[in-house]
Amino acid sequence: MTATQMITRRPTLCAAVFCLLSFTGFWIAQRAAEVSMVDLLVYQAEGWTVRNAADLYDMRASVHHLPNTYPPFAAMLFTPLTLMGTGVLRTFGTAVNLALMVALAHLSLRLVARPRRVPRAAAVLALAGLAVWCEPVWTTLRYGQINLAVAVLVLWDLTRPTGHRWAGVGTGIATGIKLTPGLFIVFLAAAGLIETIRRLRRRAGYGFGSDHLRRAGVATAAFAWTVCMSALALPYDSHRFWTQVLFATDRPGDVEGSGNQNLRGALARMLHTPDPGLWWLAAAALIGCVGLATAVAAQLADDRALPHARAWAAVSCAVTALMVSPVSWSHHWVWALPMVLLLAVETVRRASRAWAGWTALTGLLFCSFMIWYAPHSVKARVELHQTPPQMLMTAVYPIIGIAFLAVAACVTFRALRGSAPGPRPTPRPAPHPTASASRALTRAGSG
Repeated sequence: MTATQMITRRPTLCAAVFCLLSFTGFWIAQRAAEVSMVDLLVYQAEGWTVRNAADLYDMRASVHHLPNTYPPFAAMLFTPLTLMGTGVLRTFGTAVNLALMVALAHLSLRLVARPRRVPRAAAVLALAGLAVWCEPVWTTLRYGQINLAVAVLVLWDLTRPTGHRWAGVGTGIATGIKLTPGLFIVFLAAAGLIETIRRLRRRAGYGFGSDHLRRAGVATAAFAWTVCMSALALPYDSHRFWTQVLFATDRPGDVEGSGNQNLRGALARMLHTPDPGLWWLAAAALIGCVGLATAVAAQLADDRALPHARAWAAVSCAVTALMVSPVSWSHHWVWALPMVLLLAVETVRRASRAWAGWTALTGLLFCSFMIWYAPHSVKARVELHQTPPQMLMTAVYPIIGIAFLAVAACVTFRALRGSAPGPRPTPRPAPHPTASASRALTRAGSG
């Protein structure tokens, strides 16, 4: 039996073997690179701080003296990590993140309603085995970050069927852990309000019932629950976070660092200043409005006018959040997986060479590790003195983000304009049924 025949006859088994080999090679490569998983050690230190009732935001962890930047609810979730030694902790963190990689692949495929011709399990395992090598995922596992967990929580919500009781809980909890997913709550609320206004104008229903509003309400309630729980358990730390730490945007690290892949980081490197000030605020406001409007429009679009509308909406909202956030490290861009998958599905649907080229280029850039080719140093802050080619290399993710939002906006609003209601044709009178047809209709409806 040839390899092609084996894949055709047993795709799930072949995909499972490929995924296992890929993950094993990834694990070996990470250990060979002697990754520190320093962020996972910081999470463990946060858990110890909570257990010892110490000051959560005066804590410094590891040889790099890293501070805590997350809400206190996250530190409460990290307390079980204190039960593990360093070696066990690193093994546990790697295993959990690889499992989350499979979950992200599954939810990304569900978001684009694929595959249709091969078993879902085979597609999930093959996709996870490939995507684990892209830079955002590699760096997430290198540092022991929680980005995959946050993305999985949000995507789980967005792929729930209409009326699902728990849809919104994942987004609310993700917001309680890392705040940035809160833009998805705004996105759902805006979509729900517009949907309700449309319904009232068409007199298609009464009241303000909307699945989007319900999801936004559930997410808001779940987020409020995380805030209340942390306020009860850690009142001093909660007060300090919401009144001081939240506004210290430089606390996570130097804004101009190469790893900061958003508008603020790109502008800081381009202007040779750690504080781009009004330039960043203006750019963030523009990109934020365009991105959020695109996401809401795509969410409310008809799938017949805009195929994969929900995927366009979800990825547009995620990219917008990454672009306007004060700090978006490269490992936050694990949304590269659903983005590239959406572009690939659109390429197949359109059978376009241009789309194929753009999709391949986007995937290659996410796997290129290009942002680390330019000189970078935390102590020397060399990123403030980059040359134009170096600026281009370290702005690759923001450039991809802007390009994606531009394409998403064009595709979405072109679809909406094409589906706009025009003058209705004059209905023709129905032909008078023949006697035999009348008798057949009568017999069909008499039972």
